[in-house]
Amino acid sequence: MGRYVLGFQEIDQTQVAVVGGKGAHLGELSRIEGIRVPAGFCVTTSAFQRIMAEAPSIDDRLDRLARLKPDDREAIRTLSAEIRRTLEEIAIPDDLAAAIIRSLARLGEQDAYAVRSSATAEDLPTASFAGQQDTYLNVVGPAAILQHVSRCWASLFSERAVTYRLRNGVDQRKVQMAVVVQRMVDPQAAGILFTADPVTGNRKVASVEASFGLGEALVSGLVNADVYKVRGGEVIAKAVATKKLAIYAAPTGGTQEQAIEPERQVQPALTDAQVVRLAQLGRRVEAHFGRPQDIEWCLVDDDFQIVQSRPITTLFPIPAADDQENHVYVSVGHGQMMTDAMKPLGLSLWQLTAARPMYEAGGRLFVDVTQGLASPASRAGLLDVLGRGDPLIRDALQTILDRGDFIPSLPDEGPRVAPAGGAPPAPIESDPAIVTELIEWSQASIAALKRDIQAKSGSALLDFILGGIKELRRILFDPQSHQVIMAGFEATWWLNDHLQTWLGERNAADTLTQSVPHNVTSEMGLALLDVADVIRPHPDVVTFLQHVEDQGLLDEGFLNELPRLAGRQEAQDAIRAWLSNYGMRCVGEIDITKPRWSERPTILVPMILSNIKNFEPGTAKRHFERGRQEASKKEQELLERLRVLPDGERKVVEVKRMIDRVRTFIGYREYPKYGMVSRYFVYKQALLEEAERLVRANVLREQEDIFYLSFQELHDVVRSNQVDVQLISQRKDAFRSYQALTPPRVLTSDGETVAGSYRREDLPAGALVGLPVSAGAVEGRARVILAMAEADLEPGDILVTAYTDPSWTPLFVAIKGLVTEVGGLMTHGAVIAREYGVPAVVGVEHATRLIRDGQRIRVHGTDGYVEILP
Repeated sequence: MGRYVLGFQEIDQTQVAVVGGKGAHLGELSRIEGIRVPAGFCVTTSAFQRIMAEAPSIDDRLDRLARLKPDDREAIRTLSAEIRRTLEEIAIPDDLAAAIIRSLARLGEQDAYAVRSSATAEDLPTASFAGQQDTYLNVVGPAAILQHVSRCWASLFSERAVTYRLRNGVDQRKVQMAVVVQRMVDPQAAGILFTADPVTGNRKVASVEASFGLGEALVSGLVNADVYKVRGGEVIAKAVATKKLAIYAAPTGGTQEQAIEPERQVQPALTDAQVVRLAQLGRRVEAHFGRPQDIEWCLVDDDFQIVQSRPITTLFPIPAADDQENHVYVSVGHGQMMTDAMKPLGLSLWQLTAARPMYEAGGRLFVDVTQGLASPASRAGLLDVLGRGDPLIRDALQTILDRGDFIPSLPDEGPRVAPAGGAPPAPIESDPAIVTELIEWSQASIAALKRDIQAKSGSALLDFILGGIKELRRILFDPQSHQVIMAGFEATWWLNDHLQTWLGERNAADTLTQSVPHNVTSEMGLALLDVADVIRPHPDVVTFLQHVEDQGLLDEGFLNELPRLAGRQEAQDAIRAWLSNYGMRCVGEIDITKPRWSERPTILVPMILSNIKNFEPGTAKRHFERGRQEASKKEQELLERLRVLPDGERKVVEVKRMIDRVRTFIGYREYPKYGMVSRYFVYKQALLEEAERLVRANVLREQEDIFYLSFQELHDVVRSNQVDVQLISQRKDAFRSYQALTPPRVLTSDGETVAGSYRREDLPAGALVGLPVSAGAVEGRARVILAMAEADLEPGDILVTAYTDPSWTPLFVAIKGLVTEVGGLMTHGAVIAREYGVPAVVGVEHATRLIRDGQRIRVHGTDGYVEILP
């Protein structure tokens, strides 16, 4: 058993397990030259462990807590209250009480103290857990302090703390509680200093919030704070609030509210000079800890005292750069419709596959566009291309350019990126054989890969995969393949631009691209309808599938578990045939570490059952044919309207050529990614076999540990049969923290996340603006779905989600509208929505929060906005 009490001077930041996050930071703060910290000591986790041992009945309650879900509120409330009551009733042993009182005597027994909880899962770099446990201010006298130490121990099991840990996957038993006892100060003003702007993330801007009296008034939300922004040693923005109340220490202990006299309410709590001085102290603290800090401060007789500092855990990390220059980064995930955090193996494989350098931050990838923005030769084209993909990215970049002080203007040099949509695209013959040959080339390459990889293992396997990625890059960036994709894109843009000019027809290409050939992603959704057709006539198989989850069948084995029912063989054959074509796909498929449908085929069962319930036999064929006919009808209508215009025959010839080009080539846009994902799955299966060998050799603890290594690191492990277990553990912790972050579309090297806007004033009141990507207007029930596996859609529903990648396509056959938070004109969800004839608006900021599940909404897919209906 360790010591029960440690003074701040005996503590540093390595002792979180002994004194908790708050205690460790206070001890470390006390060591920084020029930083004043009110004196105090910590009652260590050893004392808490001893108290817990006095109450064996808590063990059973902790077991029951561990089995609860975060939403089991009543059970959490009951169990946590029982644990708190038990802890508060345990008498502190005499020797422990004496150790606390001796430390008090050294500081002054009758002084006033703050008694503050300090959990071991608190104020950590990956999660702050702030406000989950209790703090008591102005506690006077040894008896009162001992009582409040017990209350702090008990507050580890407050309802909010228990629920927070359940939501974050933190073991209730592994968290320990220390208690900070710190001399109270009587401040004129107090508040919070963020050494990075908590709103924009800018690391060069400090933000100060200040109010009169104790900081408790600000933290508890009783008053609005004065807010100051500081950059480069000067206040660059200031907002002085009306402060009607303050909290001060009460003469008899505790705190009390006091009204502030009217003439003082609008006075600033700090002078500008004091704010600048405070920001300088914050920079000293930040430099010591090596990352931006959230600092609690008090002003006593024109002297700042620091009473807490913790990492700011909500800031998005900045890509590492080896220079001190300004950089602007654009999110790769927003273009790929996959904004989730990726594991290191997934990041490194994608970087090896990519055409240009990518930079990692927060488990996401970014492209540095600084050079392109700085050069007048490339700027307009870059903004045009990015804007067509996502107008919010373009607007954010334009915002940075308009400031005029972040990106230097370089000499006019380098390749010029031509804006799209102007003159007719460069000629390419609308020959379906071109697409067919490209697909056959890719398929032959995948077949050769599957054949050749079987004989590889060890370092030879990693070398083989590295060579395979070079082959993949040749296919992905093949000039003819790129020409076909761009021909489809540019013809689409050309048609939309010219038909709006000539006929006033907005987004005409949306209808013209319905049911095009060679779209492997839209074919996937229709093929799952065909699977439903095979299973529908066999009610016993349908009943079995309805209870797959209840039976707890293993994902990869559930097809083999089908009992000998009428239709068993047909169902197995249909699902396996579908998986052979599409089983390499999954949600977030650009990350090789994500589980594929072939690995977890039970994910498909709800979609198959939904198709059986909601559609008639032969729906897939009818759906495709209906789209083809609508496109043909639209084509004839447009050509007839053009003929009567001045120079109509020429316009008809040009438009007909563009329509043929679109329908020949636009479907192929989905194929290169399909081919890439197919190869990724082959690599993954081989790498997992190699990982299993490493597990058998006791090099790795489990197969999926390889996901937390980069490709090169994995190569080194395979070669040496040695692994840094601690590194894998750190990577797992980092990944969990990254999952909680929302990646920005645009990020600067200052850490600023720059948000764009649509800048539209032509919308109804309350409308949610976005990017129109598939024409039409529909009303229906909004189904807000954050995970595809949780989808419970009925025909006529409107899907509202964060993003859709190709894996969501099987759901598109049921919906009649689509709203996403992320997306662009040529991202997968937009392409499939157009092909299926589903009106869609993408890039609607915070759509999943602003629209409630079950609300009726109207989607304006032509005009780019969503209305929430009464």
